[in-house]
Order: sequence, then structure tokens, then C-alpha cells
Amino acid sequence: CTRLRETNTAASSVLRSLRGTPHEREFPLHVWVLDATGGLAGGLVGHTWATWLHVTYLWVDGGHRGAGLGSALLDEAERTARTERGCAAARVETWDFQAPGFYTKRGYDVMCVIPDYPPGITEYTLVKRLG
Repeated sequence: CTRLRETNTAASSVLRSLRGTPHEREFPLHVWVLDATGGLAGGLVGHTWATWLHVTYLWVDGGHRGAGLGSALLDEAERTARTERGCAAARVETWDFQAPGFYTKRGYDVMCVIPDYPPGITEYTLVKRLG
């Protein structure tokens, strides 16, 4: 892993410019929401790297869906990434049966569509500029 990072850094002026900055490494970014009983109502797992927020998982418990928790989780992750970590953009991958419409309503643009990944499912990569 170290050798690959060194090789890539040597080949890219952009990666070289990240050396020694807070954006050089991935930093986890997790946001959780608890319900009135202290149980987990939803969460977002991601990381920041090179001025980007990467949303890996966004989940809301079935009993709490439709109450705005997904939007609240994403808002908090974007705010933290922008104001505390200097991120300028966010990205997410999602499948057709998950939530591409949720992200487009929240200002994300579809950058890539991969049909049959895996077979029978379409994967979307979406991006948003954080302002």
C-alpha cells in the first residue's frame, strides 16, 4: 500500500501537492441519530480525503423513514466536511433500488451510470459541489 501510494504520488502533481496537508489521508466521518429510547434510528458512514466527502453508507431504520432523518444525516455530514475539513465536494455511489432520487433532490448530479453492476442492478455515482 505504501509503495503504491508513493508511486502514484510521484506520477501526479496533484497528489504531490497534498503531501503534508490535512487532505493527504482519509479521515472517517460518521454521523448517528438515536431515537427517543436511545436506539439507533439512522447513520451515515463515510470519509473525507483530498477536499472530498465520500458517503459510503447512509441508512435510516424503516420505522423512522419519511421523517427527514436521511436529509438531516446528509446535511450534518456535508456541513462537517465543508466547515471542519475544508471539503469542496461530495460523492456517493448508490444502486437503482436504493436512493438515487433522494440524492438528486438534495443537489447531487449523476456522473456515472453502470448497468448490470451487479447483473440486474444499476449503480449510480453522484457528485455535489458543497457551497
